[in-house]
Amino acid sequence: MNKSGILFHIAGLWLLSTLDASGKWLVLAGVPVLMVSWVRYAVHTALMTAIVLPSRGKAIFRTQSLTRQLVRGFLMIATTVLFFSVLGRLPLAEATAINFLAPLFLMAMAPWLLHEAHRLHRWLGVLVGFAGMLVVVRPGAQLDPVGVALGLLTALTFALFQISTRRVAHDDPLTTNYYGGLFGTVALTLALPWFWTTPELSPWEWALLVSTGLTGFLGHWLQAAAFRKSPASLLAPFSYMQIISAAILGWLVFGQAPGQTTALGIALICLAGLGVALTEARMAWVRSHPS
Repeated sequence: MNKSGILFHIAGLWLLSTLDASGKWLVLAGVPVLMVSWVRYAVHTALMTAIVLPSRGKAIFRTQSLTRQLVRGFLMIATTVLFFSVLGRLPLAEATAINFLAPLFLMAMAPWLLHEAHRLHRWLGVLVGFAGMLVVVRPGAQLDPVGVALGLLTALTFALFQISTRRVAHDDPLTTNYYGGLFGTVALTLALPWFWTTPELSPWEWALLVSTGLTGFLGHWLQAAAFRKSPASLLAPFSYMQIISAAILGWLVFGQAPGQTTALGIALICLAGLGVALTEARMAWVRSHPS
């Protein structure tokens, strides 16, 4: 077991949760969602251009399918804008938990969009995860219904984004990451005249706005480093620790702690994903170690 890969993965998840918490703070402070998204992508692209482009040169743009990269870039920016919108309406833990329905949506769509075989344990995971979501958004949970609807749409868009990522797996991961950031930066820059407003922020809030690009860049870089050091089947169960980091940050920064029933729903979503991930890992091990 490569422990450094697991540590990189967990550190990356914490940074991405920090990005989400920063985005939520800024949206609540009155910064337009599209502006937060633009700064997040612009700084991310600037860092990649300064660090990666000098060593890779023109090779960073080499892709087997520019169309698929553009589709992935569109889904990436749509997911970001939608999730920041959700964070303006829902507590951090609940928003993150609903977004973790994305892997379950992916499992449900995989037989048709990725031509993968139907598997019973995947469908059971989808059903348990959906039950957990119903517990989280139950009547009496006092969650904004628009936020919940946007959360479900975000999870679906994120699942489609994950499928599009698989379809560009033949390209260098750094190329894929660069195209995603570049597409987001260019698209939002073109739209900038329609949504730009100069928010009244304190100096530290301006620094927080700029930091969204840094935490996004470092978080995704650590994720890439983790997957280089450890197999995806090993790291998948640890992905659900992001819900824990989101809950802790939601409590520390916003004073929003999930209630007992909501925590049960979040646990069901985590168990559904963990169960499927562990079953997949066991099946892969059996295939690679025939008796």
